[in-house]
Amino acid sequence: MSLKETISSDLQAAMKKGDALRRETLRTIRAALLEKEIEKRGGGPGMTPEDEIGVLTAAAKKRRESIEQFRAGNRPELADQEERELAIIQEYLPKQLTPEEVENAVRQVVTDVGASGPRDFGKVMPAAMKVLKGKADGKIVQETVKRILGA
Repeated sequence: MSLKETISSDLQAAMKKGDALRRETLRTIRAALLEKEIEKRGGGPGMTPEDEIGVLTAAAKKRRESIEQFRAGNRPELADQEERELAIIQEYLPKQLTPEEVENAVRQVVTDVGASGPRDFGKVMPAAMKVLKGKADGKIVQETVKRILGA
């Protein structure tokens, strides 16, 4: 069962239970997946699992940024709402790696690309994101790369 089918099935279950937050969050995700699917129809292969994870990752990132802004703006009720939505989105994302696992993966990438210092950040970051896409937050990866390279 594809991610889109799983979300549609879960959306129906949320509607039957009367779970408004889950229903609205899943509708938003499903709409984003449909948009991406329409965008990909032009040519080449259709929606890939990587595309689906990309849509979910973008939705999660948007929620994290909103949480930060709402906390900074002293709007805890809106931040709490975004946190609950983020928790629902994360149910569909692959298991996130621990900071230690991220660090190990980044160290391997640094070795693979032959990076030696801060000036190699531009070589390491794209390779690290390719390896860790959907498995770790980009912000955490960036901080880890900077720390390892001494930037």
